Amino acid sequence: MNSVKRQWLRSLVKDRKLTPAERLSSRLGYMGSAFIMLSPYLISYGNLGAFTYITGGLLLTPQVWIAKQWNLVIININLVLGYLIYLYNL
Repeated sequence: MNSVKRQWLRSLVKDRKLTPAERLSSRLGYMGSAFIMLSPYLISYGNLGAFTYITGGLLLTPQVWIAKQWNLVIININLVLGYLIYLYNL
């Protein structure tokens, strides 16, 4: 019974290697997430928080683009455009 369950579970998983673009976008995505997580703490230092939000959004966008998570692509573009407008109006 145990071997049947194990074989069934293995049939559900597709084993494949990441392409170079997927690996690079994953690394950029981690860096972008770190910038976005850091940004609220840098808002008190003038415009530094806005720059880190923009940088984080730009770095995170390739990862969600390659993963075809279009709702997150739109959110990232909205984040970048919103903070660019914010900096422009200062």
